[in-house]
Amino acid sequence: MKKLINDPANVVAEALRGIAAAHPELRVDHAQRVVFRDDAPVRGKVGLVSGGGSGHEPMHAGFVGPGMLDAACAGEVFTSPVPDQVVAATRGVDGGAGVLHVVKNYTGDVMNFEMAAELMAAESGTEVVAVVTDDDVAVQDSLYTAGRRGVGVTILVEKIAGAAAEQGLPLTGVAEVARRVNGNGRSMGVALTSCTVPAAGRPTFDLPEDQMEIGIGIHGEPGRRRVPLAPAREIAEMLVEPVLADLDFTGGDGVIAFVNGMGGTPLLELYLMYAEVAAILEKAGIGIARNLVGSYMTSLEMAGCSVTLLKADDELLRLWDAPVRTPALRWGA
Repeated sequence: MKKLINDPANVVAEALRGIAAAHPELRVDHAQRVVFRDDAPVRGKVGLVSGGGSGHEPMHAGFVGPGMLDAACAGEVFTSPVPDQVVAATRGVDGGAGVLHVVKNYTGDVMNFEMAAELMAAESGTEVVAVVTDDDVAVQDSLYTAGRRGVGVTILVEKIAGAAAEQGLPLTGVAEVARRVNGNGRSMGVALTSCTVPAAGRPTFDLPEDQMEIGIGIHGEPGRRRVPLAPAREIAEMLVEPVLADLDFTGGDGVIAFVNGMGGTPLLELYLMYAEVAAILEKAGIGIARNLVGSYMTSLEMAGCSVTLLKADDELLRLWDAPVRTPALRWGA
């Protein structure tokens, strides 16, 4: 294992110290491992909280700031944050208009966010609504989930719902927007290599040099099938075709097309993959209204990528274009 770390047991705590040093516009609760926007709570605004296991950076701490999340909880690597962390985050962003939890559909995340919402209701009566993302078309159920996994659409939910909250929508309206994004988004991913969790010190799974895993999860969970390595054009088809088969993306105002790197894939390859995805969509008669290319939801140093498509409308595009100022996403601000 070759990593830029000190002690594997302290990776998350030391990374949070780096986030605090690099981004003075954020406030880090090191005891609870929660990252807040510096002005939280914002009075009269719905608070947005998300979080999950570390190792997926910049998700979620990289999306904390005006126009997106108000707080993010950092669990241990590939491990859900505990309820006390979520309670601390929820309490810290409660500006009196309620709090939205954006939760990826993994069993530990769902359970711990539910427990935190119950604790907050008993403690202060804070209204908490959860939206669970489940956009991964690769598998229906797994060891980690009941139903589909929450992956790339989570970032689109956080951006678009964050804009809705920033513009003053009530909790019911922000939650409705978040659910609409999740319901209109689908994703599929591929891994070319495994990754190594620092505490384990060895690859999560064995993947021969001449093979790839189609439909991989963001923690290294197995996908639909293992196949021989193929050219990018064929890989793009393996990712996009199941997404298009699952939801009708034709008509309307086009899609937001998101090509995401898993941590070990250079932008050179991600842009090459985006060109292949765009060609497939053009052939299918699907227009691209907006796009996002880069490593935003990673799996440590795993090589590979995922494709997320969101069927857009005027409102979703307006909220996507709204100003955002976070470490990982920043425009119009």
